[in-house]
Amino acid sequence: MSGPEVSVAGHFGEWLQGRIGPEGPVALVPLPCAALRVDTPGPTPPPFSEAQLTAFARALGLCPAGTGSRRQMPVGGGAGASTATLVALAQVWGFRGPPEALAAACIAVEGASDPLMFPRPDRLLWASRAGRVLRPLAPPPPCAIVGGFFGAAERTDPDDSDFDDITDLVADWAAATEAGDLRRIAALASTSAARCTARRGPAADPTADLARAQGALGWLRAHTGAARGLIFAPGTVPAGAVQALAEAGFRQRITFPAGGAWVLP
Repeated sequence: MSGPEVSVAGHFGEWLQGRIGPEGPVALVPLPCAALRVDTPGPTPPPFSEAQLTAFARALGLCPAGTGSRRQMPVGGGAGASTATLVALAQVWGFRGPPEALAAACIAVEGASDPLMFPRPDRLLWASRAGRVLRPLAPPPPCAIVGGFFGAAERTDPDDSDFDDITDLVADWAAATEAGDLRRIAALASTSAARCTARRGPAADPTADLARAQGALGWLRAHTGAARGLIFAPGTVPAGAVQALAEAGFRQRITFPAGGAWVLP
């Protein structure tokens, strides 16, 4: 028998992502997003094979009982659809163990994982190919994100390490979050996003221009995937921001709060 319905929040791209050192691990600081969720059970098949799900359940000492879900985000959008699906399935099958054990099982299936099994993913510098916390961080201060999905979907390849070194950004990020400096945080997120776009594309990404035109503090993106967002101080989102994203070709547009003491429900 499966358990009661479980809902797991995804994320919306990353505040930062890249290598820690030129040859170091790929690491990230995700942007949690309660507006994008995976609910289990549901009618949609998971983005995994039956063999993968059987191995996942076995690694956690569970018996798989139903594998369908309802996803509010596209697979390959950079919103954690695959990890959120695994976390939701584990919970509905009865997993009540530590998040580290769940992360290890997700890595065994996916090869790369988001830290969605933790209650405050944005307080972690996360080694996404190893499934471990590199260091704890202070949370970003409260802010508002206006975003959507732009361009083609792209699922994470665990063997893909083609990212810039962000050691400098991580050091500045730690100081900026401790100080609650949203303007500096937005600038660091913009720098990480711009480095990713310069290296990985797409060349015609309009997000930086939209951020300037809408008076945003900065912008961010899924470093693999289609999620893109503008960063605003609370209460400063202009009335035309969502429409501007629509006119630029953004899909599934959303506005949501981030940062502060907020915890994923």
